[in-house]
Amino acid sequence: MVPDTSTDGSASVPKIGFVSLGCPKALTDSELILTQLRAEGYDTSKTFAGADLVIVNTCGFIDEAVKESLDTIGEALAENGKVIVTGCLGAKDDVILAAHPQVLAVTSPHATEEVMHAVHRHLPKPHDPFTDLVPPQGIRLTPQHYAYLKISEGCNHRCSFCIIPSMRGDLVSRP
Repeated sequence: MVPDTSTDGSASVPKIGFVSLGCPKALTDSELILTQLRAEGYDTSKTFAGADLVIVNTCGFIDEAVKESLDTIGEALAENGKVIVTGCLGAKDDVILAAHPQVLAVTSPHATEEVMHAVHRHLPKPHDPFTDLVPPQGIRLTPQHYAYLKISEGCNHRCSFCIIPSMRGDLVSRP
């Protein structure tokens, strides 16, 4: 879970529970989503029950990661009932929906805009994003002394043992 980021303790500010599973690429996706949420005035909750909505950023690389992702989605649904799923396992929405048909939305990896649209559909924006301050570095999930910089996404190699290209797509490099 992500730490609370509430600044004034106000009960009127919508709270989002957030779980980030998987690799550093998924972590940078989580940071982008959390930064956008914060820019729009949402706070985060330490607990599923204390949140108005929960986002689970999943991993689908190996069987254990798929199980952990599905278990986490199930736990969030049991404790909160309002769950949006994103991340690598989101590329296999049929797997998620077969196990948990009651999720509110499923998006693929690196789909910040789609996640935000789903959040807005189920928990409207609390205020105008241009009137609030967000730390210039955004929301970080890593310790203060380092951060990941995503310079590419996906992979063009189709190794028989690797599922990354089918989940994260072809290689796209950052300039």
